[in-house]
Amino acid sequence: MNSYLPPLTWLRAFEASARTLSFTHAASELHITQAAVSKHVKSLEHHLRHLLFIRRPRGLELTKSGAAYLPKVQDAMERLAIGTREVFGQRRTSSLTVRCAISFAVNWLAQRLPEYLERYPGKNIRLLSSVWNDGFDTQDFDLDIQYGTGHWPGFNSHRLTWETITPLCAPDLPRRNPLTSPQDLLHHRLLHVLGYHEGWGIWLKAAGAQEVDAGSGLHLDTSLTAFELAAACAGVALGRSSLAGHALASGRLIAPFPLAVPIDEAFHLIQPAGSSRHPDAPLFVEWLLSAVQKSESTHNHAS
Repeated sequence: MNSYLPPLTWLRAFEASARTLSFTHAASELHITQAAVSKHVKSLEHHLRHLLFIRRPRGLELTKSGAAYLPKVQDAMERLAIGTREVFGQRRTSSLTVRCAISFAVNWLAQRLPEYLERYPGKNIRLLSSVWNDGFDTQDFDLDIQYGTGHWPGFNSHRLTWETITPLCAPDLPRRNPLTSPQDLLHHRLLHVLGYHEGWGIWLKAAGAQEVDAGSGLHLDTSLTAFELAAACAGVALGRSSLAGHALASGRLIAPFPLAVPIDEAFHLIQPAGSSRHPDAPLFVEWLLSAVQKSESTHNHAS
């Protein structure tokens, strides 16, 4: 940090004193003593090596340096206040804060969220992405979408997906290196996503290809990265049905084998049980579960 930057307490004391031209009024506004305000201002003057006020018997008068410095300080404090409000301010009374696993946010939620925003134009949302299933912090989030088995003690959970897993690769990959049977995966790099307990081992066993080393290959922290590498012919990803639809529909990835293996893990919407909730939370939950039902109905009809 810049050692020339004065402490914020000194700057607040200066700004309030300069605006009111009174240490007494500044002290009342800042809820500290008049002596503390005077000391902060003196410390600031000593730090800057310039007098900021002319102390007169009936009040204060800004020096030329003080008058030139005041708008700079006020502008900096306003910028800090705006930034603080943008990140933290009035979250509980305005925007509904939803944390979401980044792969689900990009591959599933982003395609459906515009419907919610159009249906409820006055409802604001803060959507924060996560990679790992960190603990739920009721001070930071109203709702959370995580991947797992659905068991989170102290929380209510709603299942959002019913997953199957199947290998995915670039359309050109089988032409470069055959993928006519699961055993051919012996000659391909497997792409793994950390944090998923049900993975290549389950699919290879169902496919009768246990001779393929289920732990070999490249380990990544998101499905997004795995899909990008697969699209670049850098390996074969194991796609979850809720995340792979867009890449398959666009033709960037293909499923070289028809076998899709059901798994128990899924994405869930979780919220604290029995705690105060954001007033928009029930509306969002209702919409999200409706979107899930519509998505499952469409998928089943297509199947």
